[in-house]
Amino acid sequence: MGAWQSYRLRLQRRRWRIRAFRKRHDLRPVANRTDQIRSSDLLLFSTQRNEGIRLPYFLQYYRDMGVNHFFFVDNDSDDGSLDWLARQSDVSVWTTRASYKRSRFGMDWMNWLLMKYGHDHWCLTVDPDELFLYPFSDTRPLRALTDWLDASSIKSFSAMLLDMYPKGRIDQHPYSAGQDPLEVASWFDAGNYTITKNPLFGNLWIQGGPRARMFFAETPRLAPALNKIPLVRWDRRYAYVSSTHNLLPRGLNQVYDEWGGEKASGVLLHTKFLASFTTKAAEELDRRQHYGASREYIAYAEGVRENPDLWCKWSEKYINWRQLEILGLMSKGNWA
Repeated sequence: MGAWQSYRLRLQRRRWRIRAFRKRHDLRPVANRTDQIRSSDLLLFSTQRNEGIRLPYFLQYYRDMGVNHFFFVDNDSDDGSLDWLARQSDVSVWTTRASYKRSRFGMDWMNWLLMKYGHDHWCLTVDPDELFLYPFSDTRPLRALTDWLDASSIKSFSAMLLDMYPKGRIDQHPYSAGQDPLEVASWFDAGNYTITKNPLFGNLWIQGGPRARMFFAETPRLAPALNKIPLVRWDRRYAYVSSTHNLLPRGLNQVYDEWGGEKASGVLLHTKFLASFTTKAAEELDRRQHYGASREYIAYAEGVRENPDLWCKWSEKYINWRQLEILGLMSKGNWA
């Protein structure tokens, strides 16, 4: 990369950090327990709106993994989830009625909280419908992974977003609060993925899976990106650029081996397609607060109305992380 392009990226990173600093005024603290945080704590950051049915399992899942403290931005929920979060002893939560779209789809808020509280911590930034999976996650806590990353001088860890879905109509599989969503949405696409490299930021760009074949079959280039970098040893100088798809400085996006080897990577099990999906898609389409003039939710609304069954004869039933490694969807690299 040339000097001029590097300089432009430094300016862009400065811009996102300044923007995040200004957007802090959008946030009103509801429960601030950050005085409890210790220097070694693992932190999780998330934006949520009306995800009350998901939150009990989500918090328990990550508590069991070893997360010590949770940061939430609540974007004007009206389902009681804000009050529920405020009662959790390991949660700090802020609320806002500001535009999700004008906050760069929540990333200005996340960048601000990461800048202020995440410095020198390992931080997970995930949505309430994303369950992080990493090599040996069935036997080793998240701390084991971050200790290995520290020892290997690795600052960021990637995870492919893997869309999970039920067999049969989505609305025929009820889900209740506290339930493991994988009991309902236990199938995924083992193939049908394309990978390219972003020439500017250096990150991989992955597309495909059930959303591409069901909702973007005619326009696959518009399908949602599945590449994410959710786990970062944060520094206040860093900034997420586009969701958690890429970061600055650019080197944090180098989460793959360009010379044919394999670096350790994980998966985010994406449990969007529960029974509540149809209602949620209609709500978000009406709000028009999502990327690309909400074209993703326009496609969802149309696709679900016509055929809400994502299962096909090539679908695979989820077993464990080792299955995903065999399929090439994640890697343990040289972490043995």
